[in-house]
Amino acid sequence: MNPSGAWIPAPASVGVPETAPAPAPAPAPAPSPPPTPFRFGYGTNGLADLRLDDALALLADLGYDGVGLTLDHMHLDPLAPDLAARTRRVARRLEELGLGVTVETGARYVLDPRRKHGPSLLDPDPDDRARRVDLLVRAVEVAAELGAHALHCFSGIVPTGTDEDTAWKRLAETLTPVLDAAATAGVPLAVEPEPGHLLATLADFHRLRRTLGDPELLGLTLDIGHCQCLEPLPPEDCVRDAAPWLRHVQIEDMRRGVHEHLPFGDGEIDFPPVLAALAATGYQGLTVVELPRHSHAGPHFAAHSLPFLHAAARSAAPTTSAATEAIDTGAATATATASASATASAPPTGDPSVTPEGSSTP
Repeated sequence: MNPSGAWIPAPASVGVPETAPAPAPAPAPAPSPPPTPFRFGYGTNGLADLRLDDALALLADLGYDGVGLTLDHMHLDPLAPDLAARTRRVARRLEELGLGVTVETGARYVLDPRRKHGPSLLDPDPDDRARRVDLLVRAVEVAAELGAHALHCFSGIVPTGTDEDTAWKRLAETLTPVLDAAATAGVPLAVEPEPGHLLATLADFHRLRRTLGDPELLGLTLDIGHCQCLEPLPPEDCVRDAAPWLRHVQIEDMRRGVHEHLPFGDGEIDFPPVLAALAATGYQGLTVVELPRHSHAGPHFAAHSLPFLHAAARSAAPTTSAATEAIDTGAATATATASASATASAPPTGDPSVTPEGSSTP
């Protein structure tokens, strides 16, 4: 007690000062996949049951580098009002999420609710052909606004009663204004060889390229499954031969002679050699998983596809230098190989793609 009568508590005993318990060690971060030269994406045609914003957020959360955006009634409808404003919103969202993009134009019924992929660039009616051209020109503008690395398209099937020479002439004529728009916008056009279509193989792509005078912005969409399905050469050799023209790559599993897009591991493709060949090309665009018939379980397949591809890329790494040597040889002989491919033995060109109920292709 002090002189004023106030109570003063006794001082604490002096001893070894207490120490706070050591903080628990922070959990080790989950191992991230090693860097690879690949930029993997997933196609929105395999996420058709999701709103576009939800699909983009899912892919970013899963670790994808980008998205193959199919313009369709549920995902950035190219025929609905205010396309430019809606496109700008998607561009901002892609930037926020850090996703690259390629624009794809394979929506089944976006132009005609009764004809799959109709009308096409080969349609007998010039007004119908013009509708497809208009869609592709709109898609060029969308791709430019989104900063897409390429715009994908395909030829369509040969209409009944149309001879092949006429079909090729129509294809060259209808693609010309699309190429002009692509040149103005600076967006490469990536034509896809599609089973059952007029332009079904790499040899067909080279025929178109020569017919059009080898325009700079005419490139190739290479679907790895389609190579397994119908090309005379193995998929990795197709990659090497296609290297100078590669602008877009789609990937999935598939079986020889059967045009059915399959989840990885359900088909016959050996993916490490394919990815080694692709890495050796120096291709910088997206490699997009293409599973449109699996949209009912799209989030599941998106989640399982990326680890598979990362594992295949790791396995591909030791063979990359050998693949580079093969690229150097393959690029020099690509045109000759394309000519040989036209007459080489190959399975039927994927009849299911031609039927309304068939084909897993969008």
